[in-house]
Amino acid sequence: MEMKAIVNALAALAQDSRLAIYRTLVQAGPAGLPAGKISEITGIPPSSLSFHLKELAHADMANSRQDGRFVIYTANFSTMNALIGYLTENCCGGNPCTPASSPCCTPTEETPS
Repeated sequence: MEMKAIVNALAALAQDSRLAIYRTLVQAGPAGLPAGKISEITGIPPSSLSFHLKELAHADMANSRQDGRFVIYTANFSTMNALIGYLTENCCGGNPCTPASSPCCTPTEETPS
């Protein structure tokens, strides 16, 4: 993932409404959700929701598809995984990341937090 795309993705998520929308889309999985349902779940009015969905799509964090008269929105899982991969690629001194409960990633008396 290029640095500009990483910055765009992080910027898109660095707003509370967009982060709530994105988390909702991730929870919905590949099936996605129509805009009305996203609005209902998040409590974001439809007029604001369309702006935030556009910003997520512009950052390649969300996709949309037409399904009859509805537009279904989904999280772009490949971008999400690439972003997570970028953020963790040098974790634990270049070793593969392990769960947060492992000694490598859990602060101890010997490891400064």
